[in-house]
Formats: sequence, structure tokens, C-alpha cells
Amino acid sequence: MSNQPEKITALYCRLSRDDEQDGLSGSIKNQQSILDKYAKDNGFRNPRFFVDDGFSGVTFTRPSFMEMMDLAEQGKIGTIIVKDHSRLGRNRLVVGQLLEEDFERLDVRYIAVMDNIDTAKGISDLVPMQDLFNEWHAKNTSQKVRNVLRNKGLSGAPLTTIPPFGYKKNPDNPKEWLVDEPAAEVVKRIFDMCVAGFGPTQIAKKLKVDKVMTPTEYWRSIGKPYRRLSTVPYGWSADTVGNILSRQEYIGDTVNFRTTSKSFKNKKRLERPQEEWQIFKDTHPAIIDEETFLLVQELREHRRRPTRHGTISMFSGLLYCADCGEKLYYNAMDSKRQHPYFFCSSYRKNSDVCSAHYIREEVVAGIVLESMQRVFWYVQSFEKDFAMKQMAAFGEEKKKELSMKRRELEKTKKRVREIDSLIQKIYEDNVSGKISDERFATMSMAFEDEQKQLKTSIPDMEQYLETETNKSDSLQRFIDRVKCVTQLTELTSETVHEFIEKIVVSNPEYIGGKRHQSLEIYYNGVGIVREPSPEEMEELFQEHMQNRKSSQNSKTA
Repeated sequence: MSNQPEKITALYCRLSRDDEQDGLSGSIKNQQSILDKYAKDNGFRNPRFFVDDGFSGVTFTRPSFMEMMDLAEQGKIGTIIVKDHSRLGRNRLVVGQLLEEDFERLDVRYIAVMDNIDTAKGISDLVPMQDLFNEWHAKNTSQKVRNVLRNKGLSGAPLTTIPPFGYKKNPDNPKEWLVDEPAAEVVKRIFDMCVAGFGPTQIAKKLKVDKVMTPTEYWRSIGKPYRRLSTVPYGWSADTVGNILSRQEYIGDTVNFRTTSKSFKNKKRLERPQEEWQIFKDTHPAIIDEETFLLVQELREHRRRPTRHGTISMFSGLLYCADCGEKLYYNAMDSKRQHPYFFCSSYRKNSDVCSAHYIREEVVAGIVLESMQRVFWYVQSFEKDFAMKQMAAFGEEKKKELSMKRRELEKTKKRVREIDSLIQKIYEDNVSGKISDERFATMSMAFEDEQKQLKTSIPDMEQYLETETNKSDSLQRFIDRVKCVTQLTELTSETVHEFIEKIVVSNPEYIGGKRHQSLEIYYNGVGIVREPSPEEMEELFQEHMQNRKSSQNSKTA
């Protein structure tokens, strides 16, 4: 027995960020001093400090605490001493299990100096009450912190303590964000690659090959060691890239209340619904323009997966079947066909549902390029005529649809009100004995589920009506973008996704032995562009030349 190593006397210290406000009495240094003196005065041998600085008492995944308990499981710890009982933790259920089961099972003596708790002398019946008060303290503190953060967030101040990668705090005003140029260049490159058709995984691989520092590595390189370094150099991941691509802060906006925690005990971050976010526009310099950001969100919503050959078409995610409305799948090549092509996804799953709608990628590219060249020339040459015709066409096409959507919205709202009345009626029937409790429970649950679904759909319907009712802004943005294109000689993924919303592919028809297939091209913000006929184009051209001649004559005069 004399050859066995002496058991450790664990002197455990903990300080959370909230406890830092308690001053010197709650400091780690003061805890260490008290515990060291107590161990010496009471003859506890082989003392060893275990310190968790900056960890909440409601969680027990603290590094030093877990190390201490691991040693206890190995039978290497004989006594655990804390300054006061709340240092062990503020979760009454876990603390109760430690005192009543774990410490006894592991033959570990537990002492809380200031609270006069010593398991060797037995546990007082008041200790569970003390655990409850300790938990209440944590709950109240958490609520106070939440209230402070909520008021701060509603004022427009960013809630994040660390600016997103690409920004840095202004040394003269820590509340202000400045663009961190080296990091911002990486952010711009990531967005550019996404617009070019690369997904997060492909972007991450490219950054790793080019030895671009990850955000953590970059922060370390400029003297911010509070981030944990990855064991893999330049170890970009798809999640890191995806997070950067989704951050609205890069267009100059502050976004608060994006996430929340389930409770003061469970600190796991949960995503809030987007309608609960608080967004404050233009609060700091933008790194990415808003149009590029919105384009990237659209691309990511319709994510394009590479084929087994590793290729991605610039049209992937844009082509839809005219008959069933499903997307067209992209196939780079197979044993029968040597040219990449698209075909209906419904047909692939069940050939009885739809037809193949087969079309080669090069055919789509030719039709789209020709259409974009004509539309761009039309917009740049006859801007006013284009705008007038698009607004007129919009009025004709959308009038019935918007009217139907408004009726549907009113019907939904009316049904929500009706359900309130129905629930009230069946409640009264239940009280009067007309329907049983079981029947009432079944009916009320069904009504509440229906009402919940209807209430969820109302904001989307209202947003759609608000967006579609006024097309003048989106039309002007489309015109401005087209005017920036000097000469379109070939298609790129950036151009296609900047200007095209979707392409609807009809089933081919054979006329006179020849295959004919039509495509409807929907442009972003304007839908289908009604191009002038050759006769109308000739008339517009003659009018344009006449106006130009009249203008020159006026200048000469």
C-alpha cells in the first residue's frame, strides 16, 4: 500500500464572465489563495489546482472540470475543495447528482469552504435548497444579460463582439467597423467564385490549393491569438465558405437576433426565422454590392451539383419543364450521347408522368446568347420603348394573377378568423356537454394546426404581392445592368445568372420532318421580354434615324 501514489487534492476554481462583476472576492486569484490556505491548515496533501476561467456554472463541459472528473473516474482524486458551493456549478440537477451519487461512487470527499459543506460529515437537507437558489441566480443573471442585449440590438448596435471576416474594429471607436482590406479581398474572391458557378466545397478546395489563410489563421497572423488554430494549414471547409456567402453584413447592413439559445442552461445556438431578424441598413462600409449578394443567395437556393465527371453547366438550376414544372437534370455525357444535355427530372423518376424534354446544352447556349444579344441591343437602343412595352405587358399578364392572389390572401385571413370562432364554439359545446373531452381535444388540435399553417403562409403571400405589384424599380435595375454590358459575344456563368431567372423548355415537335423546340426565357426583374417584330424593329430604327437627323439639323442651325 505504501507504494501506491498519493491521491490528489483537487482545488477547483471557476469564474464566469458574469462573476467578474463581483470584484476581488470572486476572482480566480482570491479563490486560489483561500483554497491553498485551507488545504495547508487542514493537512490536505498533494494539492493541485484546476481552473476554469470564463465558464458559466450552468454548463459542465468545462475543460478543467472535465479533466478533474476524468482523474476521479480513474481513482486518482481523493478530495475536491471549492471556495463556495456555487463554484462547482449552478445547475441543481447535475450538482445534486454529483453530491448524492457520483462523488459517493468515486469515493471522493467534497468540501465547499465558505458554505460549510463537507460530504465526510454528511449533507444537510438545506443543500438542495441552496442548489435551487444558485440556479435561480444564474437564471436571473441570464435574463438580465438577454434584456441588455435586446435593448442594444434594437438600437442598431451590432451584437457580435467579433466583426465578420473582412472587417475590423475602429481603434478610435470600437463600435465602428472598418474594412480589413486583405481579408476583404478574400471575401470578394469567394463571392466571385460563387457567381462563376463554383459551390462552397469547390471554393474551399481552390482556396486550400492556393494556400489562402483561413479566417482563424489570418486573425492569428495579425496578432489575435484568441482563436483556436486548425491542425490542417489552409483548412478551408464548405461550412466556412457557406457562412461567408450568407452574411448580409457584407453589403453594409447590421443583422441582429439571427440566432438565439434554447435556455439559460442550453447554450447551443439556434437559427431564428428570418422574419425575426432586426436589420439596419447601411451601418458600415460594404464589401459586396447588394445585387451580387442577392444573386449569390439565388444561386445557393438552387444549388448546382457537379456530375460524376466533375462538370457543372452554367444553366444548371435554371431549366424547367414546361409540362410538369420540374427542373431539368444535367448530364455531361453518356455512352449513347457525346454532347452534354438536359432532360426532365420527372421523366427520369417515372417515364409515365412526363416526357424527356431532351435538349442539348449547346442548343440552349445558342438560343440564350441570341436572345440576350437581341434584348440587350433593344434595351440599349430603344430604352424608353422597351420600358413602356414591359410595363404594359406586365399589366396585362399580372393583373389577373395579382387579383387572384389578393382574393386568396383575403380568403386565408378570413379562414383564420373563422377558426377562432369555431374553437370558441366547440369549447362552449364541450362545457355544455354536447361534445366529449376527447372529441374536443381532437377537433381543437386539428383547428389549431390548420390555423398555424395558414398564419405561416400569410407573410409569404403579402411579401409576394408587395414585390410583384411594383415592378418599376426592378425594371430600372435591369436596364441599368444591361447598359453596363458593352458587347456580348459569348456567355459566361456570371452573365447568365445575373440576367436570367429561369428558362422553360417545351416538348419538341416535328414539323415537316424537322425537330422544333421552343424556350421561354425569363429575365431577372422583368420576366419574359417582348421583343419587337422585324417590322416594328424597322419602324423603330427609322424613327431613331429621323430623330437623330432632326437633332443634328437643330445643332447646325
